Amino acid sequence: MLHTRTTPAQRRRALRERLASGRLLTMPGALNPLSARLIQDLGFEAAYLSGAVLAADLGLPDIGLTTATEIAARAQQTTRVTDLPVLVDADTGFGEPMNAARTVQLMEDAGLAGLHLEDQVNPKRCGHLDGKAVVPREEMTRRLRAAVDARRDPDFLVMARTDARAVEGLPAAIDRAKAYVDAGADALFPEALADEAEFAAFRKALPGVPLLANLTEFGKGPLLDTRTLQDLGYDIALYPVTLLRLAMGAVEDGLRTLAAEGTQESLLPRMQTRSRLYELLGYQEYAAFDSAVFDFTLPPGT
Repeated sequence: MLHTRTTPAQRRRALRERLASGRLLTMPGALNPLSARLIQDLGFEAAYLSGAVLAADLGLPDIGLTTATEIAARAQQTTRVTDLPVLVDADTGFGEPMNAARTVQLMEDAGLAGLHLEDQVNPKRCGHLDGKAVVPREEMTRRLRAAVDARRDPDFLVMARTDARAVEGLPAAIDRAKAYVDAGADALFPEALADEAEFAAFRKALPGVPLLANLTEFGKGPLLDTRTLQDLGYDIALYPVTLLRLAMGAVEDGLRTLAAEGTQESLLPRMQTRSRLYELLGYQEYAAFDSAVFDFTLPPGT
């Protein structure tokens, strides 16, 4: 009720331990705090906050328009309602190395378990669009060192994302990833790998380092299933925008139906019921605290 039952430190340790288990961690991206609670309720072990989703939620494209404080505020709203460790997309760190350092501390204060920083130039763009540009390797390593040095909890995960595959090719992306590990990155996020062979090559070149596979829809990479990713030796299967796309598709269909039919009656079987929503929100737990909160009976079938 009102907050999680675990501390940020406990959730950070849980993520570290889970990544050390050798089992693939399936990580859906939450589109809002309530969906993060649903991710937990359905048995997933971690959640993600996508920069693209947070920007889209504000009606903005994913081109670096959101700020560190906006991301931290949404992150804190999310970590308040879930006991899952949450990983956040921190773009380029929102500026120079000093900005990256401040970003780490903002995200720590927001209760997150970790973040990833990327090597794109600022302003950035979606990792699966053409026309990306990356900063020199030395600039990204300075960004990472500043981030690692700034964290106060050593369990807070600092992941490095490289977008170099689409810009400089796979060998250069692998070389960058090795340099990022040397700079202190705890895990790696190779963006926009083209096929299963490239996933395998990345894993072979970086043994022992936790690797994230981005399984975003309509992108440049294949939608590998979890068994394949486990066999390839990946540690995280990320679904960053899946829930947003599902939700917005349903919203658009619902609006079209409402406009065409003049009633939402035909949509009722597709809706989450009132009782299920109240279950997720924990009305009964609030009632145990204050009986005046939940002193009504739901009509049948709602």
